[in-house]
Amino acid sequence: MNDWLIEHVADIKIAATAAVAAMSCALPGTWLLLRRQSMMGDALSHTALPGIVIAMLAVEGARAAGWIDRLAAPAQHLTMLAGAVAIGVLTAVVTELVQHLGRVEAGASLGVVFTWFFALGLFLLRLAADTAHIDPDCVLFGALENSIWDEGVPTAVWINGTVFAINLALMLLCFKELMLSAFDPGLANAQGINAHVMHYGLMAATAMTVVAAFESVGSILVVGLLIIPAATAQLLTTRLKTMLFLSVLVAGISGVSGHVLARTLPSLILPRFGLAGIEDVSTSGMVPVVAALLFVAAWLLSPRQGLIGTFVSQARLAIRIAGDDLLGLLYRMEERRIADAAGLAPALVAQRLGLGRWLTWLSLQNLRRSDMLTLDGDACRLTDRGRHKARSLVRSHRLWESYLQKHFALAEDHLHAPAHRAEHYIDDSLRSELESELASPTVDPHGSAIPDSEWPGKTNSK
Repeated sequence: MNDWLIEHVADIKIAATAAVAAMSCALPGTWLLLRRQSMMGDALSHTALPGIVIAMLAVEGARAAGWIDRLAAPAQHLTMLAGAVAIGVLTAVVTELVQHLGRVEAGASLGVVFTWFFALGLFLLRLAADTAHIDPDCVLFGALENSIWDEGVPTAVWINGTVFAINLALMLLCFKELMLSAFDPGLANAQGINAHVMHYGLMAATAMTVVAAFESVGSILVVGLLIIPAATAQLLTTRLKTMLFLSVLVAGISGVSGHVLARTLPSLILPRFGLAGIEDVSTSGMVPVVAALLFVAAWLLSPRQGLIGTFVSQARLAIRIAGDDLLGLLYRMEERRIADAAGLAPALVAQRLGLGRWLTWLSLQNLRRSDMLTLDGDACRLTDRGRHKARSLVRSHRLWESYLQKHFALAEDHLHAPAHRAEHYIDDSLRSELESELASPTVDPHGSAIPDSEWPGKTNSK
């Protein structure tokens, strides 16, 4: 085990740096997503650049003038942090000013401001690249691999870990304020919570996080770590606290898995395309790729909101509604003494609902497996269990028609459609309330008998 750790110590450092950087971005990114300000994260990841460059130029200028000696690495990071936070808050202020004074849409004002600030940052970066110790590629694309040169725990882990701890502490201390200002700023102001202060505080925290992650993943890719884990968590849960936890978890998994895949995947795949000389790729780029893949997986497989889960739920609902309609139609045929035409019921239901052959067949098989009906060739016959279910549906339908006519004075030809939609969702308790409200009616507005609630039993019609 010790030999394995010694052999892979460099990979462990890089993976740890990537994971901590991603986790530090996940918390403010979740609040940005909840506030519907995801693009603000993109803006801050760009507009923080001039703040960093200006701060570094100020330090280099002070050192060249002999005012200070060369700053240590922690002091340099604090200087960059202060510059980025100042520019981050300035971005939020200027964006609101452009939006209100210029009377432009919020997205347009954000695009104007962050594009201008980012262009200014690139301009200053290019001017300063030859005189200051600023690596443009490192600022834009990150340099996770540099963490292997640090003895012990990498400096980037300490920096991003500290930012993560600060973000976590601020979130725990201001959870109520953040939640109210995110979901209902008006209510927050009414309760004495200044929503604008919370907004600018979140912008400052995001800018601080962005700066800390610059050295790891760069300004261009950091927006992926701000938003993608939060968006993935939102697909997996509707609980706020669980969402915050899952966003951090997804970010950590993305960081570790991103480095593993960056080292192993190219050598497995690229030789098949004649690129045998490429053995690995940048971890900084692979981490957001893995985060995006996890988002796609959640989008497809999430039980409640996933594409596959939604399709299955809608298909089950369609099958159930088609089965309910078939049971109701067979029951009405029995009422009218035309049960011999029961073989036509599936085709009639399919025609009325616009169902395909497969959906009709699935609803029939589902009813047969549930012992709701029997199939004898093309003929369908209700079982006792199916007749009880059909009676409840028809009873719900006719009680709802009676309720609509009493309280909304609808014409008779306007009663069937809404009752047909509602009958699938009326349970026993609501049926009892309707019966009590309507004084136990025996016939519906069309003169059809309303089945009683006994089981087993006969309808009120003779």
